[in-house]
Amino acid sequence: MSDTPVTEMSFEAAMAELEHVVAKLERGDVPLDASIALYERGAELKARCEAKLKEAEEKVAAITLNGEGQPAGTTPVEGL
Repeated sequence: MSDTPVTEMSFEAAMAELEHVVAKLERGDVPLDASIALYERGAELKARCEAKLKEAEEKVAAITLNGEGQPAGTTPVEGL
């Protein structure tokens, strides 16, 4: 596991670590206490990935197009 706080991880870093956590848990060769810690870390990583995806979706939704269908700017997310 990474020492990086989950709240500071990029989507890609969180997803890679989440995949690693899931693989370890699926193998079933981790002691119970370690499994619980892995599960908790996995839950944090999952939440981080979901938050980053939502953030990206909001940014894409805020892109405005001109009359020709080309990106013309953005609108504030609050205005959506």
